[in-house]
Amino acid sequence: MNTDRFGLAGDDYVPDVAGDSAAIVEAFFDHLAVSLRDADLPDELFIGMRASLVELAAADEQRGVDESARYNLWMTLALVVAYRALRPRLGREVTVAALRAAFVEPLAEPVQAGTRAMLDAADDPFAAMVAVSKAREMYAFGAGFDFARTVDDDESYHLDVVRCFYHDVLVAHSAPELTPVMCEFDANWIRAIDPAKHGFRFERVITIGLGGTHCPFHWDRTES
Repeated sequence: MNTDRFGLAGDDYVPDVAGDSAAIVEAFFDHLAVSLRDADLPDELFIGMRASLVELAAADEQRGVDESARYNLWMTLALVVAYRALRPRLGREVTVAALRAAFVEPLAEPVQAGTRAMLDAADDPFAAMVAVSKAREMYAFGAGFDFARTVDDDESYHLDVVRCFYHDVLVAHSAPELTPVMCEFDANWIRAIDPAKHGFRFERVITIGLGGTHCPFHWDRTES
């Protein structure tokens, strides 16, 4: 059984931004429809979310500064349209919880399994993780984000996100409270790291979405 659904292993890893974003958004809407079945919401509400996403993405087209930004915009605006549709009916707290579950849970297992398989198979798990991060910085995040590499050597890789595209879009649409949903998605691959087994640890003590000035993604070897 292939547990590396996202093709993380190997030196030639390039994220499939189009495929990944489409899978996330489809799983998100599907999860919402199922998880909120008991909330007695009309089917038209969920159909309308998809139509609203197409319209809002077209209206926000100027934010697509490169290919990566266009697909990241699609994912972020999916949260926006769902929030606008559900909050008046369910309230803010219940809606945010539902959006977090729908965005994070559907792909949690394959993301963790793929990351774990990649790390388990690597001769040097730390170097493999850094290579994946650098590939995602270039191809999955692109010009919509600003990064600062404060440490990049054989023992540590410290990357700070100093401008977050997701947060910028959500602020522009008066929904900054949804940024932590995007932050939580990262927990899927973070949980795959076993410092005792893989020889490195990961720290992200704060994020922009949680009130920080930046998001520190810090990897450090735990053994020489």
